[in-house]
Amino acid sequence: MGKGRSKRLIEARDEALFRRYHYWTEVKRLRFDDTIRLLSETEFFISDQRVMTIIRRMVAQIRDMSPEPIPKKKQPQVTKRILKFLDKRD
Repeated sequence: MGKGRSKRLIEARDEALFRRYHYWTEVKRLRFDDTIRLLSETEFFISDQRVMTIIRRMVAQIRDMSPEPIPKKKQPQVTKRILKFLDKRD
């Protein structure tokens, strides 16, 4: 067994912190700075800077995982030229 902190446990903590961040900011509509202080001082007992680092990293991971938007298929545009061509055929 290796020494130091378990990567699995750190990842679990970071995910839990991000979920709590989402809960406080989006569900309870708590201000950003109040949310950071709450997570730091009462829920996870780590520094404000560490909370911010975790949130930034989790947001970056989510952005990396999100698929590229699927481009919409363009409908052919009917121009005046095409309409004139169709009128001549009749």
